[in-house]
Amino acid sequence: MATLRLPERITLREARSVLDTLGAELSGQPSGPAVVEVDASALAQFDSSALGVLVGLHRRAATAGRACRLIGMPPRLTELARLYGVSELVALGTQGAA
Repeated sequence: MATLRLPERITLREARSVLDTLGAELSGQPSGPAVVEVDASALAQFDSSALGVLVGLHRRAATAGRACRLIGMPPRLTELARLYGVSELVALGTQGAA
């Protein structure tokens, strides 16, 4: 299974470059696995922009015929996803949330 790792920090300042970097990693992978794992366990400092990155990754994966499975989602990010109404989208397949 392919794994994309979120950085320690995603705020408005970093969001675009993080999405571009992870999107390029996703595009550069062989067509192989139908599921791409997104590891959020390192994410320590973030704002709602992190949700935009996750939604963007989800869309790019779907365009490539893949699905995203989130692991290690911080509880505060899970709460933000609920607040913004995107919890079903970004939490689809979430495992290992601490």
